[in-house]
Amino acid sequence: MSKRHQVIIVGGGPVGVALAVELGQRGIDCALVERRLEPQRIPKGQNLTQRSVEHFYFWGVLDELRAARMLPPEYPMSGIIAYRDLNSEYWYAPPLREIVNSYYFQNNERLPQYLGERVLRARMAQLANVEARFGWRAETIEQDTDGVRVVVTKEGGAERDILDADYLIGCDGGHSTVRQQVGIERAGADFNELMVLALFRSRELHERLKRFPPRSTYRVLDPDLHGYWQFFGRVDVGESWFFHSPVPADTTRDNYDFHGLLQKVAGFSFACDFDYVGFWDLRIAVAEKYQVGRVFIAGDAAHSHPPYGAYGLNNGLDDVVNLGWKLAAKLKGWGSDALLQTYTEERRPIFQETAEDFIEAGIRRDKEFLSRYSPDRDRSEFERAWNEHANAAAPRVLTYEPNYEGSPIVLGPPGGVSSAHGSHTFKVRAGHHLPPQLLSSGRNVFEVLGPDFTLLAFDIDDGTVHAFAAAARAFGVPLKIVRDTYRNGRQAYEARLILVRPDRYVAWSALSPPSNASAILGKAVGRA
Repeated sequence: MSKRHQVIIVGGGPVGVALAVELGQRGIDCALVERRLEPQRIPKGQNLTQRSVEHFYFWGVLDELRAARMLPPEYPMSGIIAYRDLNSEYWYAPPLREIVNSYYFQNNERLPQYLGERVLRARMAQLANVEARFGWRAETIEQDTDGVRVVVTKEGGAERDILDADYLIGCDGGHSTVRQQVGIERAGADFNELMVLALFRSRELHERLKRFPPRSTYRVLDPDLHGYWQFFGRVDVGESWFFHSPVPADTTRDNYDFHGLLQKVAGFSFACDFDYVGFWDLRIAVAEKYQVGRVFIAGDAAHSHPPYGAYGLNNGLDDVVNLGWKLAAKLKGWGSDALLQTYTEERRPIFQETAEDFIEAGIRRDKEFLSRYSPDRDRSEFERAWNEHANAAAPRVLTYEPNYEGSPIVLGPPGGVSSAHGSHTFKVRAGHHLPPQLLSSGRNVFEVLGPDFTLLAFDIDDGTVHAFAAAARAFGVPLKIVRDTYRNGRQAYEARLILVRPDRYVAWSALSPPSNASAILGKAVGRA
């Protein structure tokens, strides 16, 4: 019989391994079960948002992540969007996530998912309290009021073991065994489209695309596809590519001319060698809840969607950081069951709106544009609409700002809701990501945040600071207090007191001292 762990993680892709690192760094004893010995060398999940890169900083592997990047810095994360094919006279290069870099502690990054996963695996191997079982599969899951039990088997053999723990998290993908066995249903839009993912090598394609400024992706809007995407993405500079496109429902690896499809989308002939051809279904699915008893789900097990906009992996990593601190708090005795319930309450609305208002709405918007405007019917009308289409890209980036204003553990505005919609500002707002600022020492505020709660106090009296410290001792909540002056860039916060959560979201802020520090901290940890 194996020893009992505090947490079992089923699924060792990037989300599962990141969760093991998050919990391991918080001193939680974990076992991770993953059937694959090595990461899949499929370059999905390429674009990491600024907030995701912040996570890598706090996991202690930022430099390793940056060093693993394959594209040079002159190739930004954004791409080219062209009409009909990449040989078209109609194209634009919209600014994307890089336009909000200043609102975060780290700039966004681009590299194949499997390289980021290797960085995380190496960090996990340094944590003595994480037992990694690569080459093992979870078969059955049981839970009761005292804990969870998982039967695991060795891939390709008869070896069998039983793992026990206080909690279990399923990070085992869209076909999650964990989700199915605990009875969590999923729902969402099914577009009834079969999509191909092809990996190939072509130096000739690289040369032909030099007509554009350096970019990472090249997307084509084909009027015949009703808003569905066709796009090339660089894996490196000069040779390696991936490609997504709708294909007929009966397509197999052997009955379709994939080379011809690539050339049609490019708008010119070029030579290439294929390394991989696979298929996926164009659909969106969001779980009805993210927790049943002592079992949670995260990443693609909780929400899956097409690789449009790089929302999947980034939302999965945000799941990790949201759940990680809450689970550690519960296991260490200062968190509550009510705190754990806020994982679903905070995270599920974010992805529900991401799916409906950013992914589905984007497909509809492109479909409506392509059906209404055509240079063949009215060139001047099309060109006017094409320019408007290009100019609308930046505002959509600016308004994607997930926040937890409606969370029961956030002292947000009256009537606030947790949402994927928001705005970017340096003003501190409860429920929103903490913006970066320099302290008088010259260090960024992110460099001095504690691993748990942090109180930023700018020109605040000793009595108020002592009241928060006393409240933290009474609740058993680890609280780091950072004092500084309310000058220079810190005035952009428009708050002298900021209570920052372990996931770097703001729980509460104010310009003047509160009447009851204990009530504020108690609500922030689900103990109000």
